[in-house]
Amino acid sequence: MQDSFAVAPGLALLFDMDGVLIESTAIHTRAWEEYLARHGIPSAGVMEKMLGKRNDEIVRVLWGPSLTEDEVFRHGADKERLYRELMEPVFEEHIVPGVREFIHAARRRGVPCALATNAEPANVDFVLDRTGLRNSFPVIVDGHQVHRPKPDPEVYLTAAQRLGVEPRNCVIFEDSPGGLQAACAAGGRVVAVLTTLEKAPEADLAVRDFRDPNLLPWLSRQIPR
Repeated sequence: MQDSFAVAPGLALLFDMDGVLIESTAIHTRAWEEYLARHGIPSAGVMEKMLGKRNDEIVRVLWGPSLTEDEVFRHGADKERLYRELMEPVFEEHIVPGVREFIHAARRRGVPCALATNAEPANVDFVLDRTGLRNSFPVIVDGHQVHRPKPDPEVYLTAAQRLGVEPRNCVIFEDSPGGLQAACAAGGRVVAVLTTLEKAPEADLAVRDFRDPNLLPWLSRQIPR
């Protein structure tokens, strides 16, 4: 990948985390199902309720609007702790194919990169430490650093601003419906990573993973505007 990797100067790469760095939907779904079962709450349709959303939104959808802020935080934190326990022994097999090599190639060429995610800070630390990718992201924007989570574009606009790159010159890698909506609204060039969806017609390019043969040729044709 190193020899064929080319990004024009003036462009930046922005990455979602869940579904882009790591295929986590199945484990997040299992964690929610187990956690909800402990509290006697039906888990039917939980995957659709959680995709692309921040934890506080998910908790309020599942428990209702009457919870206090402390209760919302506690449920979210307890569920994410369970998620990390379930993911830990199978982490390596859930890394999206080719993503490490892709991001390392970008770093070697000095391409500005940012992580922009709705995820909890503890989950961001968990993923970046285990993938070894922390030093590849000079900018990290998690769900607690913005007022409006995806599908609002704030997380991507914030990441672009911190990198010093116009949003229109950012290539954004996303996987979920809400994330794709946020990426498009930010005005970036959107690559859908099809770990969660089967198709993404709103994206400029859709790839199965970072080894997709269409990715590097498409990326090499992008120029700043």
